[in-house]
Amino acid sequence: MLYKQVLQNKRKTIMLVTLFSILVLAIGWGIGYLFGNDPYTGLIITIIILAIYLPMTYFTASSQVLSMAGAQEILKEDHPQLFDIVEELSLAARIPMPKVYIVNDPSPNAFATGIKPKKGAVSVTTGLLEKLNREELTGVVAHEIGHIRNYDIRLMTICIALVGVVAILANMGSRMMLFGGGRNRGGNNKQNPILMIVALLLVILAPLAAQFVQLAVSRNREYLADATAVELTRNPVGLINALRKISGDSHDVKRANSTTASMYIDMPLKKERRKRASLLSTHPPIESRIERLENM
Repeated sequence: MLYKQVLQNKRKTIMLVTLFSILVLAIGWGIGYLFGNDPYTGLIITIIILAIYLPMTYFTASSQVLSMAGAQEILKEDHPQLFDIVEELSLAARIPMPKVYIVNDPSPNAFATGIKPKKGAVSVTTGLLEKLNREELTGVVAHEIGHIRNYDIRLMTICIALVGVVAILANMGSRMMLFGGGRNRGGNNKQNPILMIVALLLVILAPLAAQFVQLAVSRNREYLADATAVELTRNPVGLINALRKISGDSHDVKRANSTTASMYIDMPLKKERRKRASLLSTHPPIESRIERLENM
């Protein structure tokens, strides 16, 4: 049953990323058609931006996330129990030992980075270490190890980069509309009105659509990492109890932001979560995650 869920989640993720890529190219087409009746120019601009922005994000994302979080790398003598848990679970997952980081923050939370297992890193807050027992901490670390083993970090990095590209293109299109851009302003307009409306809607609504796709990918990967944690520990109880404690804490992670929120095991911006509808959260409801874990 577990392996079926993992395979199903992977297939869904591939479909979502494909949709994301089509959306990025579609907005490029829309800008080109809307402001010059030349969709090919828009596509070329999109591809150029992708070629520059995507590699930059891809190769620097891990260091940026750790830096923004204020994470400090530790050695075994700094926290033997945490180090031992990471070491044991990485052996069970058959991946290289990730680097271990601690964030000085009272809010209990954790995240993982690394575009591939060889460059993996697991980071936990001091609040998590204070509030969780060994069984619960093992469940959380297993979840993060699952993200690394399943290449979730690579996936989310690509999604974040694609959201950035959509935002750049949409901002470009909005500025061109604001300043009356487009070569066809003079009256020699042979553009199809239906395609004009489609292109306009793409420029306006693409950022919102991109955000929804990113949220869908993020939520899907949390379920998969939960399932992987159970596979590695053979014990869903630790993660269930940990999720209850983490979600029950009302403090925000101080240095978290909307860009990095999807990387954490639970929404680090608790106040923002209360303002948002469940559909707009970067994480699935804790109740839903716990229910799935209990059914395992």
